[in-house]
Amino acid sequence: MKKILATIILGAGTYCASVAGAIANEPAPTAAAAPEPTKAEVLARGQQIAGAVCVACHGLDGMSPIPNNPNIAGMPPQYIAEQLQHFKEGKRKNAIMAGMAAGLSPADMKAMGEYYFAQRPKYNAVARDKALAEKGQKIYRAGIAEAKVPACAGCHGGAGAGIPAKYPRLAGQWPEYSLTQLKAYASGERQHPVMTTITTRMRDNDILAVSEYLAGMRTQ
Repeated sequence: MKKILATIILGAGTYCASVAGAIANEPAPTAAAAPEPTKAEVLARGQQIAGAVCVACHGLDGMSPIPNNPNIAGMPPQYIAEQLQHFKEGKRKNAIMAGMAAGLSPADMKAMGEYYFAQRPKYNAVARDKALAEKGQKIYRAGIAEAKVPACAGCHGGAGAGIPAKYPRLAGQWPEYSLTQLKAYASGERQHPVMTTITTRMRDNDILAVSEYLAGMRTQ
């Protein structure tokens, strides 16, 4: 009887140990993933950040009140998020924007891109020199063959709306801002494998003409 009882106890102990080991080896339960924010929530977050951080320079509606700052209403959302990341990482140099972007998360940048993309451009810039704008139009649409400058429309679209994730919207941009950025590419102050090559082949008057034409472009 004692042998039988010992066998039962030993068997029970072995079973309990095996169960305990199996439990110990089970993967720990993982926390449920947070649900993806809705489109409305993303836009609301973007508007909140815009109202707190961006409004003074770019306007709550993305239309800058200052000609040296860009209009960003209708700008491709991926482009906005990418540029904010570049400012944060120092790939694109601007002391003010570096400070503004420092505290933004990738989700914040995405929200801002979506919010400003949803804003309707109101066109506060205008072309002031007709002859110069006409020259700019020719360069934008056909390039400068003898200088091996391709048409701007190839990357920014015939209507200047830009191509998401790669190229910005240009239609209705302040001519002062466009001129500054094109010159920055030409001087090497701002780096881009395509834009640096193109602008170094352009004369100052070509750059001025394109900037003037962009200010007068209109698209929705």
